[in-house]
Amino acid sequence: MTTSQTRISVELVPRASASVAEEARAVARHLPSVDTINVPDLLKFDLRSWDACGAVRDAGTRADGTAYRTIPHIRAADVDPDSPIHMAGALAEHGVEEVLIVSGDDADYFSHHTYPVDAVDVIRRFRAELPHLRIYAGLDPYRQGIAQEMRYLERKLSAGATGIFTQPFFDTAHMRTWAGILPDDLPVWWGATTVTSPGAIGYWRRRNMVAFPTDFEPTLDWQRRFARRAIDLAQELGQHIYLMPVRTSAVEYLDGLL
Repeated sequence: MTTSQTRISVELVPRASASVAEEARAVARHLPSVDTINVPDLLKFDLRSWDACGAVRDAGTRADGTAYRTIPHIRAADVDPDSPIHMAGALAEHGVEEVLIVSGDDADYFSHHTYPVDAVDVIRRFRAELPHLRIYAGLDPYRQGIAQEMRYLERKLSAGATGIFTQPFFDTAHMRTWAGILPDDLPVWWGATTVTSPGAIGYWRRRNMVAFPTDFEPTLDWQRRFARRAIDLAQELGQHIYLMPVRTSAVEYLDGLL
């Protein structure tokens, strides 16, 4: 178990600079306990995650006058192994001190060029070339057995990752199982999200191989109750949590919970 103060992050989708900035301002007005914004890198939008961090910074400060810490997601397959790290300048310009390196969803190979590297390769390279950054790796509790996922995580930690972001959980008992397996001193960002339609349930089952708990309901009310339990558990463990609203606003999802 770690002993650091729990940080709370909201994940904002980088549709455009203006929308990210407005969402960050809404979070500042309504969710004062949030101190971090994490940003996925989604190929269907032109705005890259690291540039979206600049939009968050330009949106202003939190209610207490401090700036949000930002954590962009970096898709490993987008990093050319034979060229300088192309987002390094933007990360420095926008004051980014932490990154999450993920493999990323499959690209449309007819419109987006990728490289034959994986998350371990890119973590090692970031650690060597951008040693001032804190690097997080991903942990997926669903895609394979625990032993295989732990071996993959150990490779990422050996390459230079110093913490992890999990895929979203839907069951605190499952979270506790993983908490008992992970290294005691490893910084962990536990995830929670909103799944509020039959189509979304199908996506999580098919794409992410999630087994939902028997009490699961695809309602915002259920997601809010689970988010509260997940936040409480992260605080009990002395770890962190990120909250990922999908098809709803961060304020609608989290107002009154934090």
